[in-house]
Amino acid sequence: MTKRTTAKYKIDRRMGENIWGRAKSPVNRREYGPGQHGQRRKGKLSDFGLQLRAKQKLKGYYGDLTEKQFRRIFGEAERVKGDTGENLIGLLERRLDAVVYRAKFVPTVFAARQFVNHGHVLVNGKKVNIPSYRVKEGDVIEVRDKSKQMAAVLEATQLPERDVPDYVEADHSKLTATFVRTPGLSDVPYPVMMEPNLVVEYYANN
Repeated sequence: MTKRTTAKYKIDRRMGENIWGRAKSPVNRREYGPGQHGQRRKGKLSDFGLQLRAKQKLKGYYGDLTEKQFRRIFGEAERVKGDTGENLIGLLERRLDAVVYRAKFVPTVFAARQFVNHGHVLVNGKKVNIPSYRVKEGDVIEVRDKSKQMAAVLEATQLPERDVPDYVEADHSKLTATFVRTPGLSDVPYPVMMEPNLVVEYYANN
Protein backbone atom coordinates (compact mmCIF):
# COMPACT_ATOMS: atom_id res chain seq x y z
CA MET A 1 0.00 0.00 0.00
CA THR A 2 1.47 3.34 -0.96
CA LYS A 3 2.18 6.07 1.54
CA ARG A 4 -0.60 8.16 -0.04
CA THR A 5 -3.15 5.36 0.28
CA THR A 6 -2.37 4.83 3.93
CA ALA A 7 -2.51 8.60 4.44
CA LYS A 8 -6.03 8.85 3.06
CA TYR A 9 -7.27 5.99 5.23
CA LYS A 10 -5.62 7.56 8.27
CA ILE A 11 -7.47 10.82 7.62
CA ASP A 12 -10.80 8.98 7.49
CA ARG A 13 -10.07 7.13 10.73
CA ARG A 14 -8.78 10.25 12.49
CA MET A 15 -11.91 12.19 11.57
CA GLY A 16 -14.17 9.24 12.31
CA GLU A 17 -15.96 10.05 9.05
CA ASN A 18 -15.87 8.71 5.51
CA ILE A 19 -14.92 12.13 4.09
CA TRP A 20 -14.78 11.04 0.45
CA GLY A 21 -17.81 8.72 0.61
CA ARG A 22 -15.74 5.76 -0.58
CA ALA A 23 -17.03 2.21 -0.29
CA LYS A 24 -13.65 0.97 1.02
CA SER A 25 -13.25 3.50 3.83
CA PRO A 26 -12.20 1.87 7.13
CA VAL A 27 -14.80 4.05 8.88
CA ASN A 28 -17.49 1.89 7.28
CA ARG A 29 -16.20 -0.94 9.45
CA ARG A 30 -15.06 0.88 12.59
CA GLU A 31 -16.59 4.04 13.93
CA TYR A 32 -13.82 4.69 16.45
CA GLY A 33 -10.51 6.44 15.86
CA PRO A 34 -7.12 4.83 15.23
CA GLY A 35 -4.65 3.68 17.90
CA GLN A 36 -4.98 1.81 21.18
CA HIS A 37 -7.16 4.50 22.75
CA GLY A 38 -9.42 4.92 19.73
CA GLN A 39 -12.27 2.95 21.28
CA ARG A 40 -12.59 5.17 24.32
CA ARG A 41 -15.71 7.25 24.40
CA LYS A 42 -15.12 10.49 22.58
CA GLY A 43 -15.08 13.53 24.83
CA LYS A 44 -16.89 16.69 23.80
CA LEU A 45 -14.62 18.87 21.68
CA SER A 46 -13.85 22.44 22.70
CA ASP A 47 -14.53 25.32 20.28
CA PHE A 48 -10.86 25.22 19.31
CA GLY A 49 -11.09 21.45 18.81
CA LEU A 50 -14.11 21.81 16.52
CA GLN A 51 -12.41 24.56 14.52
CA LEU A 52 -9.17 22.58 14.19
CA ARG A 53 -11.08 19.48 13.13
CA ALA A 54 -13.04 21.44 10.48
CA LYS A 55 -9.74 22.75 9.08
CA GLN A 56 -8.10 19.30 9.07
CA LYS A 57 -11.12 17.76 7.39
CA LEU A 58 -11.21 20.33 4.58
CA LYS A 59 -7.43 20.21 4.15
CA GLY A 60 -7.48 16.42 4.11
CA TYR A 61 -10.34 16.23 1.63
CA TYR A 62 -8.33 18.04 -1.05
CA GLY A 63 -5.50 15.52 -0.92
CA ASP A 64 -4.08 16.41 2.51
CA LEU A 65 -2.73 19.82 1.51
CA THR A 66 0.17 21.17 3.55
CA GLU A 67 -0.58 23.82 6.16
CA LYS A 68 1.43 26.33 4.11
CA GLN A 69 -0.61 25.67 0.94
CA PHE A 70 -3.90 25.78 2.79
CA ARG A 71 -3.00 28.95 4.70
CA ARG A 72 -2.06 30.67 1.43
CA ILE A 73 -5.42 29.77 -0.16
CA PHE A 74 -7.22 30.96 2.98
CA GLY A 75 -5.33 34.27 2.80
CA GLU A 76 -6.57 34.76 -0.76
CA ALA A 77 -10.13 33.89 0.27
CA GLU A 78 -9.92 36.58 2.95
CA ARG A 79 -8.74 39.23 0.50
CA VAL A 80 -11.55 38.69 -2.01
CA LYS A 81 -14.87 40.45 -1.44
CA GLY A 82 -17.69 38.38 0.01
CA ASP A 83 -17.97 35.53 2.50
CA THR A 84 -14.50 34.16 3.33
CA GLY A 85 -15.77 30.60 3.90
CA GLU A 86 -17.58 30.54 0.54
CA ASN A 87 -14.54 32.07 -1.18
CA LEU A 88 -12.33 29.39 0.36
CA ILE A 89 -14.51 26.59 -1.06
CA GLY A 90 -14.56 28.29 -4.48
CA LEU A 91 -10.75 28.56 -4.56
CA LEU A 92 -10.28 24.93 -3.49
CA GLU A 93 -12.71 23.74 -6.15
CA ARG A 94 -10.81 25.70 -8.81
CA ARG A 95 -7.65 23.67 -8.26
CA LEU A 96 -6.92 21.63 -11.38
CA ASP A 97 -6.66 18.37 -9.41
CA ALA A 98 -10.08 19.05 -7.83
CA VAL A 99 -11.67 19.67 -11.25
CA VAL A 100 -10.09 16.48 -12.67
CA TYR A 101 -11.56 14.59 -9.69
CA ARG A 102 -14.98 16.25 -10.03
CA ALA A 103 -15.08 15.38 -13.74
CA LYS A 104 -14.59 11.70 -12.74
CA PHE A 105 -11.45 11.25 -14.82
CA VAL A 106 -9.81 9.57 -11.80
CA PRO A 107 -11.15 7.66 -8.78
CA THR A 108 -9.69 9.77 -5.93
CA VAL A 109 -8.35 13.24 -5.14
CA PHE A 110 -4.93 11.69 -4.49
CA ALA A 111 -5.01 10.04 -7.93
CA ALA A 112 -5.98 13.39 -9.48
CA ARG A 113 -2.86 15.07 -8.10
CA GLN A 114 -0.64 12.30 -9.46
CA PHE A 115 -2.50 12.28 -12.80
CA VAL A 116 -1.90 16.02 -13.28
CA ASN A 117 1.72 15.74 -12.04
CA HIS A 118 2.48 13.07 -14.63
CA GLY A 119 1.36 15.31 -17.49
CA HIS A 120 -1.86 13.53 -18.49
CA VAL A 121 -3.99 16.69 -18.50
CA LEU A 122 -4.45 19.59 -20.94
CA VAL A 123 -6.08 22.92 -20.11
CA ASN A 124 -7.34 24.77 -23.19
CA GLY A 125 -5.13 22.50 -25.33
CA LYS A 126 -1.92 23.06 -23.33
CA LYS A 127 -0.29 20.57 -20.98
CA VAL A 128 -0.46 21.63 -17.34
CA ASN A 129 1.27 19.46 -14.72
CA ILE A 130 0.70 21.62 -11.63
CA PRO A 131 -2.13 20.20 -9.45
CA SER A 132 -2.70 23.56 -7.74
CA TYR A 133 -3.12 25.37 -11.09
CA ARG A 134 -6.22 27.55 -10.80
CA VAL A 135 -8.86 26.89 -13.41
CA LYS A 136 -10.98 29.78 -14.68
CA GLU A 137 -14.65 29.72 -15.67
CA GLY A 138 -14.95 28.48 -19.25
CA ASP A 139 -11.63 26.59 -19.22
CA VAL A 140 -11.67 23.24 -21.02
CA ILE A 141 -9.84 20.42 -19.26
CA GLU A 142 -9.11 17.22 -21.16
CA VAL A 143 -7.21 13.99 -20.80
CA ARG A 144 -4.31 13.76 -23.27
CA ASP A 145 -4.95 11.39 -26.20
CA LYS A 146 -2.13 9.09 -25.08
CA SER A 147 -3.69 8.75 -21.62
CA LYS A 148 -7.31 8.13 -22.61
CA GLN A 149 -7.06 4.34 -22.52
CA MET A 150 -5.57 4.17 -19.02
CA ALA A 151 -7.43 1.62 -16.90
CA ALA A 152 -7.79 4.03 -13.97
CA VAL A 153 -9.48 6.62 -16.21
CA LEU A 154 -11.91 4.15 -17.78
CA GLU A 155 -12.74 2.73 -14.36
CA ALA A 156 -13.26 6.16 -12.75
CA THR A 157 -15.79 7.33 -15.35
CA GLN A 158 -17.95 4.30 -14.47
CA LEU A 159 -17.87 4.87 -10.69
CA PRO A 160 -21.42 4.77 -9.35
CA GLU A 161 -20.64 6.33 -5.96
CA ARG A 162 -20.46 9.94 -7.13
CA ASP A 163 -21.91 12.19 -9.82
CA VAL A 164 -20.34 15.07 -11.72
CA PRO A 165 -21.63 18.32 -10.12
CA ASP A 166 -23.44 20.87 -12.29
CA TYR A 167 -20.59 23.41 -12.23
CA VAL A 168 -18.49 21.00 -14.30
CA GLU A 169 -19.71 19.80 -17.69
CA ALA A 170 -18.03 16.48 -18.48
CA ASP A 171 -18.10 14.45 -21.69
CA HIS A 172 -16.81 10.98 -20.82
CA SER A 173 -16.85 9.80 -24.43
CA LYS A 174 -14.24 12.46 -25.29
CA LEU A 175 -12.79 12.76 -21.75
CA THR A 176 -13.17 16.54 -21.75
CA ALA A 177 -14.70 18.81 -19.13
CA THR A 178 -15.59 22.49 -18.97
CA PHE A 179 -15.40 24.40 -15.70
CA VAL A 180 -18.71 26.25 -15.94
CA ARG A 181 -18.70 28.37 -12.79
CA THR A 182 -17.13 28.73 -9.35
CA PRO A 183 -19.31 26.88 -6.85
CA GLY A 184 -20.43 27.84 -3.37
CA LEU A 185 -20.52 25.49 -0.40
CA SER A 186 -24.06 24.26 -1.13
CA ASP A 187 -23.10 23.31 -4.72
CA VAL A 188 -20.23 21.02 -3.76
CA PRO A 189 -21.14 17.31 -3.34
CA TYR A 190 -19.23 16.66 -0.11
CA PRO A 191 -20.17 13.26 1.37
CA VAL A 192 -19.83 14.77 4.87
CA MET A 193 -20.60 18.18 6.30
CA MET A 194 -17.85 20.71 5.72
CA GLU A 195 -17.78 23.83 7.93
CA PRO A 196 -15.64 26.54 6.34
CA ASN A 197 -17.12 29.03 8.82
CA LEU A 198 -15.25 27.16 11.59
CA VAL A 199 -12.06 27.31 9.51
CA VAL A 200 -12.51 31.10 9.34
CA GLU A 201 -12.92 31.19 13.13
CA TYR A 202 -9.83 29.00 13.58
CA TYR A 203 -7.59 31.40 11.64
CA ALA A 204 -9.21 34.44 13.26
CA ASN A 205 -8.24 33.15 16.70
CA ASN A 206 -4.81 31.70 15.94
